[in-house]
Amino acid sequence: MNKRSIALIPLLAAAALQPGLCFAQDYPARPVKIIVPAQPGGGLDLIGRTIGGELGRVLGQSFIVENIGGGGGSIAAMAAARAAPDGYTLMVGYVGTHGTNPAVRKLPYDAIKDFTPIAMVGGTPNVLVLNPSVPAADLRTFVDYAKQNPGKLNWATGGVGLLNHLALEQFRAAAGLDAVYAHYRGIGPAITDLLGGRTHVLMPGLAAALPHIRAGKIRPIAVTGLKRHALLPDVPTFEESGYPGFVGVQWYGIVGPARLPAGITKRLNAEINRALGSPALHQRLSGEAIEPMPMAPEEFGRFIQADIARWSALARERHISLDD
Repeated sequence: MNKRSIALIPLLAAAALQPGLCFAQDYPARPVKIIVPAQPGGGLDLIGRTIGGELGRVLGQSFIVENIGGGGGSIAAMAAARAAPDGYTLMVGYVGTHGTNPAVRKLPYDAIKDFTPIAMVGGTPNVLVLNPSVPAADLRTFVDYAKQNPGKLNWATGGVGLLNHLALEQFRAAAGLDAVYAHYRGIGPAITDLLGGRTHVLMPGLAAALPHIRAGKIRPIAVTGLKRHALLPDVPTFEESGYPGFVGVQWYGIVGPARLPAGITKRLNAEINRALGSPALHQRLSGEAIEPMPMAPEEFGRFIQADIARWSALARERHISLDD
């Protein structure tokens, strides 16, 4: 063995220990599928197509969206979890598949162990809105009115165990309020009945509520998150109104199957974060009330774990389970 061969041994050993980094240099060599856990249209589809378009442009390969609805996202999640961990099947993971669903039901997948966190994309806060017939202009007067008029308000959700339901339960517990719930099959019908005055209280994502807020048909009185939202600068956060801990958001990210090569994960994360920093993409997402939230893969993984823990604790406390 000559001196040159001996010198190459450490380099070859290092490459053997990090095969994903070598593989990532040639990735992607064929079209990549992005599973969206919903039918076409809406926020999930927007994220999948927007991020797919950005990745396709910079990586020179097609990123094709496949919409798989049903099962509250579990069918899509199972398809992604069972895919080969080669970077050619990705998924839009969001607060439903990787936050609230694991908190309120038994799932055929493990939201942490069966996936590789790749990149957080962004989130939109929940906003507590009232039918204009409710005589309350802010959170304090609303709580006072609700306590003085028990049973007179109808509270709506887009479905048991969804984020808009759990966020309302968090508020009810903090404020010590009783509620009569109407659970709908989706946030759309819930908003329709709020507009019609059949219900009085709802806590949807800002993206869904914004057109009706702008039209003056519903009244926003508080938003979740650490700061006021740029699209609703006059609406205080829950914390400003005396209710700390309301940091939950309707978030969206990109995940892959477990054991995705580190090189591919890092490359996708870098390109997605770079895209999120562009003014054009920032403006497009902000127009849908989605604020970019770039994170490293490890940070995104910790975020998912914390979100599941937060909603699991609330679900246990409030006895919310879809398995009962």
